[in-house]
Amino acid sequence: MKILVIRFSAIGDIVWTTPAVRCLKQQIDKAEIHFCTKKAYQEVVESNPYIDKNHFLDEKGLNYLIKTLKQENFDVVIDLHNNQRTTYIKFCLGKKSYTYKKLRFRRWLFVRFKFKNVLPKNHIADRYLEALSPLGIVPDNKGLDFFIANDKIIPLNYFPDLHQKQGFISIVIGASYFTKRLPIAKMIELCKKMPLPIVLIGGKEDEKNAEEIIKLFEKETNQKDFIFNTCGKLSIAQSASVVQQSQVVFAHDTGLMHIAAAFDKKLYSIWGSTVPELGLYPYKTTNAIILENKNLSCRPCSRMGKHACPQKHFKCMNDLDFSTIDIKV
Repeated sequence: MKILVIRFSAIGDIVWTTPAVRCLKQQIDKAEIHFCTKKAYQEVVESNPYIDKNHFLDEKGLNYLIKTLKQENFDVVIDLHNNQRTTYIKFCLGKKSYTYKKLRFRRWLFVRFKFKNVLPKNHIADRYLEALSPLGIVPDNKGLDFFIANDKIIPLNYFPDLHQKQGFISIVIGASYFTKRLPIAKMIELCKKMPLPIVLIGGKEDEKNAEEIIKLFEKETNQKDFIFNTCGKLSIAQSASVVQQSQVVFAHDTGLMHIAAAFDKKLYSIWGSTVPELGLYPYKTTNAIILENKNLSCRPCSRMGKHACPQKHFKCMNDLDFSTIDIKV
């Protein structure tokens, strides 16, 4: 059976599809699994051994992508994104399809009115698997997958001598929205708690914040070379390699948090305006600790995050208490 799985974005959402992809490959005899996503996320899927072929939405556009997909003559299409674009693709391919339920209205009720009784009962990764049940797929009760190509693995000698000798803790400082990121003052407070040298991970958009964190941390602690900055220097897979080599990982509600869960790392998961109860928590790992402020009636203020705190106080992050964190390595 030739199967197309579609999930265009983003990093965490694509990583959540990995149990579905694995189960399709392992439970359907002679399954040929194709995966369709954005070109920007190629490294998230390119080394997955359960995927036989990848297709990417790039600068050539949606119609070109659909033309190439038609040539494959799929038996089944699995839509794990469920938006207008994927609906159009399914229509154009004209094949039997199965689609994941987004529960948009229930999520809106919870965010807008805080009705907890409408919360989903399971993780989004499990809801992806539910979409496959008509094919006879059953959950294997295993966690997420992430595979790194050999040429993307960061060698130990990439890190400073201190980090090589003692090991290190990774802090993923980035996130897609302001209200999902710790303010710099809180980040420095967190850095001061670290019992091992630190590696900062993030994209190019996080470079300025990383430099400011290091500058202020060194000024306040007089510790030079304790923090190593990789923000803007590594690709997705290379950053995942750093996470994999870490003794402990701290991460916001972002893709690398879920990659850390896939590696079953000791993980401190930091939440601001968004909440894990929406089925977004680290999936099937016994090593995750949730850090969040549960004493706010305004939280969550959104499902995805916002560019500014609607209440102006940003207490979901500013009032996080790090004093009781006991980091064991």
